[in-house]
Amino acid sequence: MAVEIRALSEFTLGVTWEIAEAARRTSHAIRGNDGRVWLVDPVDQPAAMARVAALGEPAAVLQLIDRHNRDCAAIAARLGVPHLEVPDAVPDSPFQPVPVLRSKRWQETALWWPERELLVVAEAIGTTEVFTAGGHGRVGMHPILRPRPPKALRGYRPEHLLCGHGPPVHGAAARDGVAWAYAHARSDIPRLLLVIPRLVRR
Repeated sequence: MAVEIRALSEFTLGVTWEIAEAARRTSHAIRGNDGRVWLVDPVDQPAAMARVAALGEPAAVLQLIDRHNRDCAAIAARLGVPHLEVPDAVPDSPFQPVPVLRSKRWQETALWWPERELLVVAEAIGTTEVFTAGGHGRVGMHPILRPRPPKALRGYRPEHLLCGHGPPVHGAAARDGVAWAYAHARSDIPRLLLVIPRLVRR
């Protein structure tokens, strides 16, 4: 039985789809300047994958966090493209990998496309209410990382911010989003503790 889409949105560089579930897993397909398409942390959903197929020739499937395979391996095998897990390099791509975390329990890479000012973050930063402390800002830090946010993403001002959980943000909301997430990482912990029971009841 196919998973249901909560939202599917297109933007100048590709398509994003969000699954209708509590975790709100969000996947992306990004079209490079050469027309090839890079799938990032994809969940296999027929309508979304049909839209991805229309974007162009698939180049690879990128899994940006170690513990979230999602459907990366299966989609890569079906498409006959490489499956790159937490990559330190993405050959023949426009992306600069950013090592966000490299610990025994959490390995995560973000992607930065300087020319297009596009930042893709799997887990450290997100846009759902769990990340934003119930909607305080458009972007927020992962609850577990709030006491000690990873330094790797600080200073980025993307035009497009794509996250592994929640809708993408573009323009001013994206440019200010990373800074907001860092500025409020610790100070919003009390607010987050108040909203978590409500979010859990949903």
